Amino acid sequence: MTHQLSSPDFHGEEKEQVTSIGQIKPELYRPKGDQGEGKQGDNCGKIILHRNNLLLVVKILKALDLPAKDANGFSDPYVKIYLLPDRKKKFQTKVHRKTLNPVFNETFQFGVPLNELHSRKLHFSVYDFDRFSRHDLIGQVVVDNLLDFSEGSGDKPVWRDIVEGTAEKADLGELNFSLCYLPTAGRLTATIIKATNLKAMDLTGFSDPYVKASLICDGRRLKKRKTSIKKNTLNPTYNEALVFDIPNENIESVSIIIAVMDYDCIGHNEVIGMCRVGSEAEGPGREHWAAMLANPRKPIEHWHQLVEDKTSMEDSPGPFWTPSPGSAPSGFWTYLT
Repeated sequence: MTHQLSSPDFHGEEKEQVTSIGQIKPELYRPKGDQGEGKQGDNCGKIILHRNNLLLVVKILKALDLPAKDANGFSDPYVKIYLLPDRKKKFQTKVHRKTLNPVFNETFQFGVPLNELHSRKLHFSVYDFDRFSRHDLIGQVVVDNLLDFSEGSGDKPVWRDIVEGTAEKADLGELNFSLCYLPTAGRLTATIIKATNLKAMDLTGFSDPYVKASLICDGRRLKKRKTSIKKNTLNPTYNEALVFDIPNENIESVSIIIAVMDYDCIGHNEVIGMCRVGSEAEGPGREHWAAMLANPRKPIEHWHQLVEDKTSMEDSPGPFWTPSPGSAPSGFWTYLT
């Protein structure tokens, strides 16, 4: 069976024969009089280039004959769209439940200068949504020669075969926050600024994200703080400060795990992705922590790539911090080993 996703054929050249796993078909807008191959009627997508507004407008209408990824004989498909080579900005359709022939009818816009179009490509990735594990990649379509398409009264429906793609690294999103430590006050402030391109956890194609920060020592969670919940978004902005009291003599003994969570009013809240900062952290997490310690009283802002939650910790059964008698004023604490 041939599987199809409605995606544009920009150049109309004959393609090398490949084994397809679906098709994506957009109705393309070409200059008037440009005729081409394609099925008539029943358009599945549109790509429109607005030259004056420097906008590339992509409309995905539907996909056909997708492979079944779930035990029930269906899939829960959605589509991610990038304008390569930029993978920072992406769009994503809603998830459609239990279907191999989803109808999307969704429009997306990319702002791009006309003189850059020759070096850009549209990349469509079709996924099967899974609430509790990594989403399965069904296949991909890449569309180039974007300059061939501009606004016009002529249109042409085109089907593009979805070809099997290699599994991508888990794309969970990025988190931007700053760290500021006041040694004399023994206070660390993590200001959660924003997140981008978060993984969709809900069938709407969005999530309800909030950020939870946990103070960790010896694998135990001593304290936790969290931000407000932002509804129906993959790009939330917070600008919220999470404050922890950590005496200067103990700052090297702790780390902070910062997890982006998806709020669920009925079931359990799920971890979208996390990162860790501290002297024992790896790579960017250790570098961010070191920069904070080297610049006391100054907020140090970094972006962090979210990774899958692989932590194993338990809440502290009792106080781990106790006043250090005679060595600090009230409110300063020392870790007891």
